[in-house]
Amino acid sequence: MDFTHELAEHRTYLLRFARLQLRNDAWAEDAVSETLLAALSKPQSFGSRSQLKTWLVGILKHKVLDMFRHNAREVCLDTDNESADELDNLVFKADGHFAQTPADWGNPEQDLNSRQFFQIMEACTEKLPAMLGRVFLMREWLELSSDDICKELGLTPTNLYVQLHRARLRLRECLEINWFGANHTTKETL
Repeated sequence: MDFTHELAEHRTYLLRFARLQLRNDAWAEDAVSETLLAALSKPQSFGSRSQLKTWLVGILKHKVLDMFRHNAREVCLDTDNESADELDNLVFKADGHFAQTPADWGNPEQDLNSRQFFQIMEACTEKLPAMLGRVFLMREWLELSSDDICKELGLTPTNLYVQLHRARLRLRECLEINWFGANHTTKETL
């Protein structure tokens, strides 16, 4: 198959990945276009040392970071702080312990091998408020250091940790409802 057609086959996945990261369709389109142009301009860089999809995601990660830097001055209005505090109050007792014991997650390693699990995880991540989603994805998927995230988003380390904590709480709640708490063959719809 022609290299150009192989690249085109991965466009949908790359676009979904970029949208998840950037939370902006126009920015995601730009990042994917730049990724595909970079791949087309230097196909010899691929060299089949990894899967094409892995190589393209590696390029896209850099394009997403560039997009964050380029658009850093745009303001994202996130008025969800009150509901985040409400979530903390619902999940934890006043003494800091869980209000309800977390569900048994069975064998998480086995779930990591499930394509359906990752679809649920992606859907849960997309449901996060924009700022929580961005911080979580920068830390866990783009693997940026805390210092880099703080610089990129203008956050204090304390605020970053609070944002990550809230994102993880929401993801846990979503996964417990839609994966761990449901029968694996009949998942609830998000």
